[in-house]
Amino acid sequence: MTAFDLPISTGADSAPRVHPLGRNARVLLCSIFGPFAQDDEYGSRAINPMELYHNQVTRVQGPWSLRMFHRSFGLMIIQQNISAPCTLLDFPTLERFREEITTQPYDIIGISAIPPNLRKVEEMCRMIREAQPQATIVVGGHVASVDDLERRLEVDHVVRGEGVRWFRRFLGEPEDQPIRHPRVTSGFGARAMGVPILDKRHVGTAMLVPGVGCPIGCNFCATSAMFGGKGQFISFYETGDELFDVMQQLERDMNVRSFFALDENFLLHHKRAMRLLELMEEHDKAWSLYVFSSANVLQRYTTEQLIRLGIMWVWLGIEGEHTDYDKIREIDTRVLVKKLQSHGIQVLGSTIIGLEDHRPENIDQVIDYAVSHDAEYHQFMLYTPNPGTPFWRQQQEANLLTDPDCNVLEDMHGQGWFNFRHPHIPEGMENEMLLRAFERDFEVNGPSIARLVRTLLQGWQRYHDHPDPRIRARIEWETKDVPTNHAGVLWAARVWYRRQPDLRRRLTAVLHDIYEAFGPKSRRAARLWGKHFHRNLVQEEKRLSEGWTYEPPTFYEKTHQPSEAHDLHVAKGVPSITDR
Repeated sequence: MTAFDLPISTGADSAPRVHPLGRNARVLLCSIFGPFAQDDEYGSRAINPMELYHNQVTRVQGPWSLRMFHRSFGLMIIQQNISAPCTLLDFPTLERFREEITTQPYDIIGISAIPPNLRKVEEMCRMIREAQPQATIVVGGHVASVDDLERRLEVDHVVRGEGVRWFRRFLGEPEDQPIRHPRVTSGFGARAMGVPILDKRHVGTAMLVPGVGCPIGCNFCATSAMFGGKGQFISFYETGDELFDVMQQLERDMNVRSFFALDENFLLHHKRAMRLLELMEEHDKAWSLYVFSSANVLQRYTTEQLIRLGIMWVWLGIEGEHTDYDKIREIDTRVLVKKLQSHGIQVLGSTIIGLEDHRPENIDQVIDYAVSHDAEYHQFMLYTPNPGTPFWRQQQEANLLTDPDCNVLEDMHGQGWFNFRHPHIPEGMENEMLLRAFERDFEVNGPSIARLVRTLLQGWQRYHDHPDPRIRARIEWETKDVPTNHAGVLWAARVWYRRQPDLRRRLTAVLHDIYEAFGPKSRRAARLWGKHFHRNLVQEEKRLSEGWTYEPPTFYEKTHQPSEAHDLHVAKGVPSITDR
């Protein structure tokens, strides 16, 4: 499961009857309330902030950590695809949520969450019953996988699966209409080194949702289980033509040329991807794509096809050296990662700590194998049975779950402790192992943002004079910051790591390659930007040592009439009202 997984999402609970008000019902869709980066009485954990990268990827990188937030995309898709007047309240405080339900009347209130936030959902349902007893309460998202949720909560419906068709059915609307795609950037509030990131990769990248679920069906995958399990997938856009049309609309309305495909295995749909490539070439689209993919699927494409398709970033499941998952069986993922990087394709590797064969005596070997990939980013997660997954059922049948009745879910997030009894790892040791993995990767490979610059440079060196003008244009756009502020990143890193000769030597080599490629201007820019970044790194480290945390703002977005103005409103990817 990733933090990108869609929240309220559709339907094993078939709505028994159409709501009495049908499409005239007033709907509120809401994510759970904050704060998210501190321990509180409702189950929030400082160890589990609402930040994908800082939570699971750059966790120990201190002031170098990539910090950003991602909207509740599932709620946005539901709001975009129902004609009933709908309000979306994303990342509210408890006080802001109370204000909304005590001052604005609603007929249907939907809440989306993951299992660790069950206590927050419980409190929100209690508050709704008190403030608006007539409202129909709907709960969905990954929390819906928890057994007997209808009994645990004051709730009318639990939606298990994909939510758009469920809501359409409940509101008496045609449920098989085409999916209208929201206009929203992939992330917001991005910062690293204490500096806001205002470049194209994080501000000008559109979120693209081709469908939900993953047919690969790994035993631990909550996303696959949520949408039907192994072999199942719900596609919003079946063909390359449909996907191309959506991307053209996003390009036009948001002024973007890069897309983050929120699809658990985007390239698995080979026919769709190759048709998309045909249309991109036919219409001269120099787009960039950031995708999730399994190793076996990547190998079905030539490197040339990946480059022509605009693949610039891949989230790749590495899992572990001796794992038996089909997606990496008999594939040397280290060779694959190095090959991708040599063509300028960045990799976010994902490794599981605590697989069946992991033991205290071999965990260093497991970690060293992961670190040896030298991926730009590396996610480490504990092997975690989530409710609804085959792994959960397996551990349940073996009577190995530590909380089989899901009474205490706050720490079931994969970044702290096991929720089952591991056959070889003593209880409590797993947290130190997980931190050891993060720390060793950072110590050996350095800051992720510096690794990113290295790979972008390799892409420029290989493709800046490519005979295809479309590829040249994309590489030029992707790497335009390399000779300036990216050179400054390496300059600042060299100063920061002046007492770590091996790492400093690697950083110096890349910086000198930039100087050689781009000439004197890059030397001047490196020093200018580097001093700026170093000052901010020092300030950011001080803020973090004083306990500073990062929280997302509250988004408040309304649609008042069926299909009126909402496309334009969401197109800019900003809230109509920002409360914080």
